[in-house]
Amino acid sequence: MEWLILLAIGLFSGTIGSLVGLGGGIITVPALLFLASIYPDYHEITPQVAVGTSLMLIIITALSSVFSYARQNRVDFQSGWVFFLGSGPGAIFGAYLTSYFNPREFHIGFGVLMIVVAGVLTFQNRLNFGEIRWSVQREFQDSEGNIYRYGYHYLTALVVSFFVGTISSLFGIGGGALIMPVMLLLFRFPAHVATATSMFIIFLSSIVGSTVHFFQGNIDWWAVIWIAPGAYLGGKLGAWLSNRMSSQGILIALRLMIIAVALKMIVDGFTH
Repeated sequence: MEWLILLAIGLFSGTIGSLVGLGGGIITVPALLFLASIYPDYHEITPQVAVGTSLMLIIITALSSVFSYARQNRVDFQSGWVFFLGSGPGAIFGAYLTSYFNPREFHIGFGVLMIVVAGVLTFQNRLNFGEIRWSVQREFQDSEGNIYRYGYHYLTALVVSFFVGTISSLFGIGGGALIMPVMLLLFRFPAHVATATSMFIIFLSSIVGSTVHFFQGNIDWWAVIWIAPGAYLGGKLGAWLSNRMSSQGILIALRLMIIAVALKMIVDGFTH
């Protein structure tokens, strides 16, 4: 029975994570900790193990998603590699902090921050960030011939992505809840391109973070074996659904997921 639950966890987390570019860890981590609380066979799953296992599974979800998005010509690989220059070192730093960091206050603070981010996304049309000076101008054409123009500032991209990589490895949530709003609001990425490119960045940073967790012994390989097939299929399903949703639909789904992240973080903060 447990293996069926693990497959379902993988399918659901992979679908949701791929659909809105979050990675799926927001579902995987609490699900693994819940299993540890009700099944004696999983009692060895500590928060650190749940995080390391989640990052390993996010690699599979993100890889599946990136393959699908690449076929749809929606991944801005050039920008993704730039963001990874920050998120990669951040992932190493976050994984290192896992064994030493008391997350109670940080969980609560991070949850409040996510609620603020969700509010910003909700009222983004009423916000005026003024003229943003980009050091890089990007022009991207999708498979349907639509041309998008956007850009970013190198230093801002590196600082933000370092923070995102740290959060991803520290809590195993993927990091998309932070990098997606930045792409959409500051850098004016179109929603479909931001979702696809976010999954590419998450894929790269999760490889780095999970490698550190591997050497720390924070991966439950039995859970990985059973969750992985569902996560892979979910990644493809999420990418397929995303291609059939409007940009506004993706933004609504993103806001709902960010609120879910926020509530989970706040609850975890008060229950630690």
